[in-house]
Amino acid sequence: MDILRIPTVTGVDIELSIAGTGGRSYAFVIDWHIRALLALGWVFAAVLLFRQPGGPLASGGASAYLLVGAPAALLYSLYHPVLEIAMRGRTPGKRIAGVRIVRRDGGIPSAVQLLVRNLFRLIDSLPFMYCVGLVATMLTRQSVRIGDIAAGTLLVYDEESDSALDDAVSRGVGRLGLERASLAGELVARWRDLRPAVRVALARRLLADVGNPPGDADEPELRTMLEDLAR
Repeated sequence: MDILRIPTVTGVDIELSIAGTGGRSYAFVIDWHIRALLALGWVFAAVLLFRQPGGPLASGGASAYLLVGAPAALLYSLYHPVLEIAMRGRTPGKRIAGVRIVRRDGGIPSAVQLLVRNLFRLIDSLPFMYCVGLVATMLTRQSVRIGDIAAGTLLVYDEESDSALDDAVSRGVGRLGLERASLAGELVARWRDLRPAVRVALARRLLADVGNPPGDADEPELRTMLEDLAR
């Protein structure tokens, strides 16, 4: 299993296990069934609601397509991009399969990256049943499909974090950058182990560096501000 190693300012690398073809396929199959059921659910609901005599579906034609086909197509096609953006690199299927999308540096992908990744599904799905994407995950070192290569993303196993540093990096690196997020998590995790003068000085410097000057905040207030920063 390939490992994504993320260097931190503490010198202790964070390791994320890269999901292979099996993990990807498992998540995709779950998501495919969910979005297919959503689309079919709308079709059946629309037919029941609008098929009465004199209703919008009675005459067929363009109105039938707009009321039944178009919403079903949108539910099916927008499932991945909308949920991946809303759930920060996850979907229900990915959550069940225990995987998530990350940037190459381990951070949370941006909305633009997720949109690019999904746009390239058109290529990965060729010629049928995601053949291009499946072959790409088998041939590339980090098991990435064409959409991941274009967007600069990876699929990793969503393992539980065992430390405040891991949590800070996974949540805050997208906003603060890798070094700042690592330092914030390190300070929160080792607050009691550091000498008061050292932890106060580090906290003040970090808060000022990210545009949140602490002013006359005392030591408990500084720690609270750091915890809020790492969330």
